[in-house]
Amino acid sequence: MSVSDPTTAIETARELYSQSAAAGCSAREQEGRELAKQGLSVLDSVAPVGQAHHLDWLRIRIRLAGLLAALIADTDGIEVSLARLEALREHIQDVPDPVVRLELDASVDHNCGFLLLSAGRNEEGLVKFSSSIDRKLQCLADTDSPALVTEKLVHSLLARVLVGTRLGQIGAARADLDWAFRLAAERDLPVKAADCRHALANLELRTGNVPAALRHYEASSSAYQALGQDTLPLLRLDQAQALLTAGLAHEASTHLDEVLPIMSADGNSRELGRAERYRAQAALLTGDLDLALEMALRSEERMKRWDCQTCVADAALVALRVDTIRALRSDSATDLPDRALAFADSLPRPSLVEQAGWARMLATRVAVKQGDLGKAAELLDQVAPPSDLTTIDYRLLRRLCRAELADARGETGVALDEIRTGLAELDEVRDRMDGLDLVSGAALHGQELGELAVRLVLRGEDARKLFGWLERTRAQTYRYEPLGRVDDPQLAERIDEVRSLTQSLRQAQHDAHPTATIAVRRAQRLREAGRLGWHTGRWGQPRPVVGAPEVADALGSRALVSFVVSDDALVAVVLTDGDVHRVNLGPASEAAQRARMLNVDLNALAPDHLPVPMVQVVTGSARKQADRLDGLIGQPLRHLIGDRDLVVVPTGALYGVPWGLLPSMHGRPVVVAPSATAWLAAERATASRHGHTILVRSLGLPAAVGEIHKLSTHHETARLISGDEATVSAVLGALDGARLAHIAAHGAHEPENALFSRLELADGALFAHEIAGLNQPPRQVVLAACELALNRIRPGDEPLGFASALLASGSQTVIAPLSKVGDHASAAAMDDYHRRLAAGAEPAVALADAIAVDPFRRPFVCLGSSA
Repeated sequence: MSVSDPTTAIETARELYSQSAAAGCSAREQEGRELAKQGLSVLDSVAPVGQAHHLDWLRIRIRLAGLLAALIADTDGIEVSLARLEALREHIQDVPDPVVRLELDASVDHNCGFLLLSAGRNEEGLVKFSSSIDRKLQCLADTDSPALVTEKLVHSLLARVLVGTRLGQIGAARADLDWAFRLAAERDLPVKAADCRHALANLELRTGNVPAALRHYEASSSAYQALGQDTLPLLRLDQAQALLTAGLAHEASTHLDEVLPIMSADGNSRELGRAERYRAQAALLTGDLDLALEMALRSEERMKRWDCQTCVADAALVALRVDTIRALRSDSATDLPDRALAFADSLPRPSLVEQAGWARMLATRVAVKQGDLGKAAELLDQVAPPSDLTTIDYRLLRRLCRAELADARGETGVALDEIRTGLAELDEVRDRMDGLDLVSGAALHGQELGELAVRLVLRGEDARKLFGWLERTRAQTYRYEPLGRVDDPQLAERIDEVRSLTQSLRQAQHDAHPTATIAVRRAQRLREAGRLGWHTGRWGQPRPVVGAPEVADALGSRALVSFVVSDDALVAVVLTDGDVHRVNLGPASEAAQRARMLNVDLNALAPDHLPVPMVQVVTGSARKQADRLDGLIGQPLRHLIGDRDLVVVPTGALYGVPWGLLPSMHGRPVVVAPSATAWLAAERATASRHGHTILVRSLGLPAAVGEIHKLSTHHETARLISGDEATVSAVLGALDGARLAHIAAHGAHEPENALFSRLELADGALFAHEIAGLNQPPRQVVLAACELALNRIRPGDEPLGFASALLASGSQTVIAPLSKVGDHASAAAMDDYHRRLAAGAEPAVALADAIAVDPFRRPFVCLGSSA
């Protein structure tokens, strides 16, 4: 490209520079290189006229050459890029203006910093970014364009935030980020303010605060869209990573499906390969095996072109996992063990020893299924033992392989010992150290360990042993003390640093970068965190699994029924008067179908103003489903439970049963709990019974206005938070230490992770995860709007929804509907409930009485305990 006029050439080159930089920032490196080359070609086609032209010409040429030098790192190597950047220093000396020289030297420093960062040379990168910031500050004192220099200064500050985070210097990173926010506000730089919000989201994700990260990602996305900025691909990719970290595979899939076509159209890049691997992992988690295999193979081939051995191996492993799942489900012959072994043997040691171990364990499982126990044992012996940094899903898969092999050999006791040890390992890491990245792989393998244990125990007739293993294997989330806020700022910062350095160490291993310095720093921060009291207070300590005798003591005259499914057999374990009984109930699939059909009818019955004939027809259908379901799971237990109050521990689809609708449960106080251990912990909780009462009404619920004011007559000292005042911070503050909280707000239960279920308040979503950070979560919470007691059942028989997340966070009792409920029906039910509650009735008793008035229009349940 050539332009004859020098002024036009300089302006064209400046525009091409902006486009090239934008392409590079959006992971379109090839496009960025071509644009930079075009810009240089335009400049070289003209001779600058006069000193002013020459200065502009030289400045933009050096900037284009520096950008091109940075963008060729993927093709020519980092050392070549660094050398070309440093060579520009000589040309910079030819620039007569000292301020422009400082600006150009700062630009070279910045580009060098990013190249060093990409090579894992974080300390060197930090030096370069600091030099760039210092030079830009000097420019700012003398420049005639303070806004432009400030924009570049913010850019370097955000880069130093990134490298500081990787080095575990979280306090310094947050200070730089605050500085960048202030500069963007002072100079009215809205794009840079959005960049700061994006960087803040990345920092929160790195330190484990995924709810805050998701909120900041959404805020930055809205800001970018309002400004017309094309930053969608990388932002969505970061959001998808956060969602996968939280185990939210469906939501991650939506983000990735949005950006993959855009990234594919922009050409081949490493970021595209990463996006394809994320999409494969999300598809694997959601059970879409065909898509998982397709995306894994695409990512594998793309990463081969970039010569990233770790990326290639990770993508190949996703494909191998798909083949393993299919092989375990099929009785057809397969060569998977041989293929997996060949793949493992092809990987370099020690850099990819964990990936090789994964492949050998997958091969082991298939060999066991094929009956080739000798080969399975040989493969398993070759699996590298876990190290301190080995992921929990690797550890659990290794235990699962050992247990399955022992079971195939007829060594039931050995298999159960392996399962017990594996679950104990899960306990050790569930202290929230790595927090939410346990959700996906760990939950899956923990579920498989638990299911194997139950199958083994069900072969016998010992009901007490079955009760013990059910408690050991189910609903692990509720076995841990609620997370409290860390009040020691120094400890909080050390915790963030350890989390960040753990990720840095794994990233360095993935990228084949040196790890010694990061490992030493991480060990040091761990020691400091321990000294400051890492494991004191309410930092996710595991509760002991309860036994039948202590549950019986707490039950008194009540009965506990714990359901379990193995294959399609539904079994109830009933605890009354210290005795444990096992009752075989029949096909689980039929009970599940009846429960789902009942909920369909209840949802159809919910609207307030249905025609009378429709109400009669739907009520008749719902009653028929309730009768049939009661015949499957209620009536067979009558000889054991009599007319006792009940504690019910459901399983699978039975979490969706509104127990007050079943004929044998009509008017009976019923408490639903995720496990006997969780129920007993809630019963024994020491939260004050004398806290305050709050009544919350969010926006968009006009029918709730009268309801809230009517409820206030039952609680004279209640605090009302309504409308625009019902913000996240206001509601969180009021919830802390509350005895009773009644919340009327739209909400959504998150199908894949309870902690990300949410209530929609005046200024956005309140995630259940955030309630876990309260010093004293509310003792009792009533959720009056939407079906917020509804759960999706995740691996490990975990009932997940907003209500269940409240229980995991430390609330003792949650009252909520299991299906849709009309505004008038909800208001009437809540009026009856609160009147009885204010008169001194326990929650389960008050709710049973309220439901009995109109059971099919009041599908509420009492969750947790009724203490």
